Amino acid sequence: MSEPASVSTRRSRLPSAATRAILRLAQPRARQSLPGLLAGLASTASAVALLACSAWLITRAAEMPPIMFLGMAVVGVRAFALFRSAFRYLERLLSHDAAFRQLGALRLGIFARLLPLAPAGLSATRRGDLLTRLVRDVDDLQDLPLRVVQPLATSGLVAALSVAGVWLVLPAAGLTLLVCLGVAGVLGTVTATALSARAERDLAPLRGALADEVLEVVENLDVLTAFGALDGRLHELASVEGRLRRATLRRSTGAGVQAAVISLCAGAATVLALIIAIPALGTGGFSGPALAVVVLVPMAVFEVFALIPPALGAWRQVRSSAERVATAVPERVPAEIPAETPALAESAAGRILERPAGPARGADGALVELTDVGASWPGTDRPAVAGVTLRLTAGDRVHLAGASGAGKSTLAQALVRFLDYTGSYRVKGMEARELAPADVRRVVGLCEQRPWLFDDTIRQNLLFARDTATDDDLLAVLDRVGLADWAMRRGGLDARVGERGALVSGGQAQRIALARALLADFPVLIVDEPTANVDAGLGDRLVRDILSASAGAGRAVLLISHTPVPAELITRTVTLTAGAGLGPMARPWVAPRQGVIPGELPAP
Repeated sequence: MSEPASVSTRRSRLPSAATRAILRLAQPRARQSLPGLLAGLASTASAVALLACSAWLITRAAEMPPIMFLGMAVVGVRAFALFRSAFRYLERLLSHDAAFRQLGALRLGIFARLLPLAPAGLSATRRGDLLTRLVRDVDDLQDLPLRVVQPLATSGLVAALSVAGVWLVLPAAGLTLLVCLGVAGVLGTVTATALSARAERDLAPLRGALADEVLEVVENLDVLTAFGALDGRLHELASVEGRLRRATLRRSTGAGVQAAVISLCAGAATVLALIIAIPALGTGGFSGPALAVVVLVPMAVFEVFALIPPALGAWRQVRSSAERVATAVPERVPAEIPAETPALAESAAGRILERPAGPARGADGALVELTDVGASWPGTDRPAVAGVTLRLTAGDRVHLAGASGAGKSTLAQALVRFLDYTGSYRVKGMEARELAPADVRRVVGLCEQRPWLFDDTIRQNLLFARDTATDDDLLAVLDRVGLADWAMRRGGLDARVGERGALVSGGQAQRIALARALLADFPVLIVDEPTANVDAGLGDRLVRDILSASAGAGRAVLLISHTPVPAELITRTVTLTAGAGLGPMARPWVAPRQGVIPGELPAP
């Protein structure tokens, strides 16, 4: 028998284990948050005590008693006024310091979970939404300690103490205050939930969708304009923005109605206190100053209590952001992504990374050796490449050819351990699975088809490869790739390249990426489709420069290109046929060092 829909809905709204883990990480530890909570409690209690003490002092002073009867009240007013401001400052300082410190730990934790997936595991992720999750949604999690836990703890406790204090002065007034607070809490929460709960849960996803649309339009503005599709995308962008605006308005409407309900209940509490307290004057020692206290204290109490219903609304938004942060990174790393293998012992890792007169190699002299290697992308049920056998030794300059979709780039991703592999892949004689992926990437480097250039100077883009390099080292490596004169004409190493290399051409971006790879001094360098973003004439020159610059003793170069490469520049050509995932008869195959590739001319 199926459970009622309402029960199912309630259960679906319970935070998942991953969401609860994010929420626990967002909340500072008790040792860090307790000082801020205590300071907030002291500040809030001082505000209520100040109004109560002031009301009693003004009313009692009107009776013109001897000044000695007013001394403690005068000191109390001064003390509570100072305490309210001082503790308020301390509360802001301590609570925000704890929240920001915990926010840093939260970001580090999320990036630690994200790094094993990048880049292959994030290839299908919408970048704008991911950016919103990792920036805006993570920032929203600081509201958990500041706008949820802090107000609920301090305001709730002070409201309870205030009700007890009024009860001691006049029990009926204390009961009235308790009832009004309960009505305000229930009505305010129910009203805000009915008007804005869905909007508060939808705000974070809508912000992510808007960021996605904006990024899509900005990055592809020229293409959209050229094909007349800009108006359609702008219409979609306006639609998402409209939904976000309406959700924000609904949340604001709920907050406004909630504040009105609390204000009405505060006024009702004051009026009812007057109705109850006036007949009690002169009975049981209940005097005029006491009347002022029980009538005016509800104003201060409701000012404090007004923070509780918004805290519940903030909780809904925080939980929504926590769910988005938790789902930004899967709880389990896909099987296609390499597991983080613990680093080898120092002696073993040293053998892999050492560079004596020639680089350390396997027993048969190979830098890299693949035997029946295959690889798949996350989320696919068939391999993108399979059955690859290849051997690279020092001095090799191999052209890996094949049609688009044959799996060349997939193989490159597997060689640098962005993707896991099947078969055997040995690096300097050791199986790559037994090495930490970072250690493999110190031996095997990759220049991607679309190299990533940061929005910074040429110098900084190169220093990512070796931060100890001097300006002379940087100019020398730029000269090797044919960019030294160009860089000097642009202003030297301080010239900026723009976001993702927007201020340089495709060929120049490839050369900067190659210079960065040469600076890192990889024993095995993979260059993936360097001519994809340049015209044919420039592409031929670029290939020649790449192979000439990267050639050197102790280095092997694997050039991936679907276009022919002059035979004098390479030691051999191997061809990869259509990927295994493209058809039942397709089987990728790589020629051995010597022999004939089926269907092709003899390798040069």
